[in-house]
Amino acid sequence: MSTPQHTILAVDDEPHMRRLLEISLRQAGYRALSAGNGREALELIQQQQIDLVVSDLHMPGMSGLQLLEAIRKQYERLPFIMVTAQGEIKTAVEAMKLGANDYILRPFELETLEIAIQKALAVNRIQLENAFLKETSQPGVTSLIGNSPPMQSLKQMIQQVAPERATVFIVGETGTGKELVAKALHDASPRKSELFVAVNCAAIPVDILESELFGHEKGAFTGAVKERVGKFELANGGTLFLDEITEMPIQLQSKLLRVLQENIVEKLGGNRQIALDVRVVAATNRDPLQAVKEGKLREDVYYRLNVIQLQIPPLRERGEDVGLLADYFLRKRQSQLSESARLSLQHYRWPGNVRELENILERAAILAGSQTIQPQHLPADIAQPLTPVAAESSQLATDSNDLSIPRATEAIERRLILQALDACQGNKTKAAKLLEISERSLWNKLNQYGLR
Repeated sequence: MSTPQHTILAVDDEPHMRRLLEISLRQAGYRALSAGNGREALELIQQQQIDLVVSDLHMPGMSGLQLLEAIRKQYERLPFIMVTAQGEIKTAVEAMKLGANDYILRPFELETLEIAIQKALAVNRIQLENAFLKETSQPGVTSLIGNSPPMQSLKQMIQQVAPERATVFIVGETGTGKELVAKALHDASPRKSELFVAVNCAAIPVDILESELFGHEKGAFTGAVKERVGKFELANGGTLFLDEITEMPIQLQSKLLRVLQENIVEKLGGNRQIALDVRVVAATNRDPLQAVKEGKLREDVYYRLNVIQLQIPPLRERGEDVGLLADYFLRKRQSQLSESARLSLQHYRWPGNVRELENILERAAILAGSQTIQPQHLPADIAQPLTPVAAESSQLATDSNDLSIPRATEAIERRLILQALDACQGNKTKAAKLLEISERSLWNKLNQYGLR
């Protein structure tokens, strides 16, 4: 992973001082730009990606304070350092109140300027990351549970792929844990100290997905009252996980392709090019080649993403992991599983995979209270015995709850929904039509039964 080079804009009306700043910034490893006055600086900020501004206080036409005020109207987060003279501390304090990150006094050593710049960039990044972490939750599990041969093979593949920068395409059924695999890939990579940013392309309305991914400038459209940092920029240096990529509108995929090829984004309503170092990991629960044939996924985007493909095995193909996963989920709730209930879980086919198992166990733990979970605490279609041994176990545990109409209805609904989704290859709109319910009702039931 390469460290992104930051662009610093030096603003000073004195050519000699401006030239000195430019040379100093380049020696410090930054990309240096300069402007002779405030208006020239504002034009450069509109045209190019600027990571920080160093400005003199006294300039003709527009002072450093006036420049700072103008910048803050459009760019709330752009770091700003004021350069002032001895004896002007009051003015420097005023600059801090207006949103300057720091000030330095003339004459200054290059080391003083470097420290101020590093501090301002670091604080800006921390504020950005904190804002992201407040509005979203990161996956809590960073390790993958399972010792079955398919899981051992997957873990080995992750270790081999993690150090590389290549894009990764994760393919797996709904509920297999694609985001956890992407997070495990991030955690095993040199990018682990940077952000892992996940975006569910199917969960965000089409009309705001572009802004979410690429950001927008203030005034880019009605309601854009301030600049917004997109998920690509947020993930700079780290990993961006694009879940359900085949649900991204085709017209947006062309813009995604450009970012993947050039590592540059442009915010909506702006023309500044922002260079990024982001590893993109995408995922789908569809057959990606079939999605290409159906026009759901651009062929060029598919080949760009599919440099390395990771296949996540469905839970039914790693039955020996069911017990390990069940123990893990129940340990968090301090609940225990009876052997007969464990047998029932192991014989079920888990069409909703690990997510379904987690939700079923959460429900069972609630019903069991402080008691050990028995088959009667599981949904009817799971508790229903499939083998003579299971039948005997289930019979021993039978009580009046097995005749519950609500539980039987729930089991039938779950089975019909899964059959419809399977028949429609995961297409929710088509599945809702088959089920003769609204798409909203289908989404509600998917949430209710933990099948999303």
